Amino acid sequence: MARIGIVDTTFARYDMASDAVREIKNLVSGVSIIRKTVPGVKDLPVAAKKLIQEEECDLVMVFGMPGKEKIDKICAHEASLGIIIAQLMTNTHIIEVFVHEDEAENEKELVRICRDRAIKHARNAIKLLFHPDELIKEAGMGKRQGKEDVGPLKI
Repeated sequence: MARIGIVDTTFARYDMASDAVREIKNLVSGVSIIRKTVPGVKDLPVAAKKLIQEEECDLVMVFGMPGKEKIDKICAHEASLGIIIAQLMTNTHIIEVFVHEDEAENEKELVRICRDRAIKHARNAIKLLFHPDELIKEAGMGKRQGKEDVGPLKI
C-alpha cells in the first residue's frame, strides 16, 4: 500500500491539505495518508523528512501560504531550499504547494487559487506514484497549478 504524507501549517489562511486529501481519495483506493500540521513554512522540511524516514511515506505534499511581507517571501524561499534538501537527502518527491497571499486581488480569488493548486498537485502526486508515463505525455504542455493552463508554444 502506497503511503502519502501531507504536511500543512497553522499560518496558512486556507486548508489546502483537506482539498488534496479529498482528491487523492477520489482518485485511488488503498492509499494510506498520514497528515501532520506544523506552525509555519520553515517547519515543513523536517516534518516532510520525518514522514519519509519514520512513517515510510512514498511521497509527501507540503502546503504553505506565505504572507505578503518581504520577510514572508524570505521565509518561503528558505523553506523551499529546505524542502529541496530534504528531497535530496531522502531520494523522495516532496511536492511543494505554496500559495502566496499576494497572488490574488481578493480573498475569493485566493481561495480559488488554493483549491485549484491543491487539487492539481494531488493529481500530480498520484501520477508520480502510479502513472509516471502520463507526466511524460504532458511534458511541454504549459500546465499550471492555481491558474489556467497556458498550453504549449505555437510554432
